[in-house]
Amino acid sequence: MEQNLIYFFIAVGLSMDAFSLALAYGMNEISTKRSILLSIIVGIFHFFMPKLGSIIGITFFESFISKANTIVAIVFIILAIEMFLSRNEEEKGNITNLISMIVFSFTVSIDSFSVGIALSLTEKHLTSACIIFAIVSATFTLSGLILGKKISEKFGHKATYLGIMILIALAIKYLI
Repeated sequence: MEQNLIYFFIAVGLSMDAFSLALAYGMNEISTKRSILLSIIVGIFHFFMPKLGSIIGITFFESFISKANTIVAIVFIILAIEMFLSRNEEEKGNITNLISMIVFSFTVSIDSFSVGIALSLTEKHLTSACIIFAIVSATFTLSGLILGKKISEKFGHKATYLGIMILIALAIKYLI
C-alpha cells in the first residue's frame, strides 16, 4: 500500500506535463470523443514508456535523456509557434488525427521513460507502477482538456495566448 502511494505521487509528477499541454490544447475546443481517445493514448504511453526504459536500462540513460529533453523542448516551441500563427483560424493547433495524438502522447510521456530506468534499478513491482502512471496520466490529460475547454468558453481567443505561454513554459522547463 505504501509503495502504491509513492507510485501515485510519482505519477502526479509525471502527469503535470500532460495536464499542462492538455490544458493548452483543450482551449482549441477538442471534441469529447477525441479528448477521451487522446487521454487513453496518453495513459497507454505512460504505461509502456517506463517499461521500455526499464528494458533499455541505465547504459543509455544520460545520452538519450539529455537529447530527448532538447527534442521535447523543440516540439513544444514548434507547437507554440503553430498555435500563435493559427490563432484566428478554425483548426488552431488542434489534435486532428491519430498521428498528432501519438506525437502529443510521446511528448508528454518521455519523462516516464527515465523514471522506468530508475525504477528498474530499485523496484520489483514495475507493472503496478506503470498501471498507476497510466491511470493518473489519462485522468490528468482528460481533466486538462476539459478545463481548457471551459477556459476557452469563458475567455475566447485570449485563452489561446494562455495556451501559447504554457507551451513556451514547458519548452523552457525541458531546456533547463
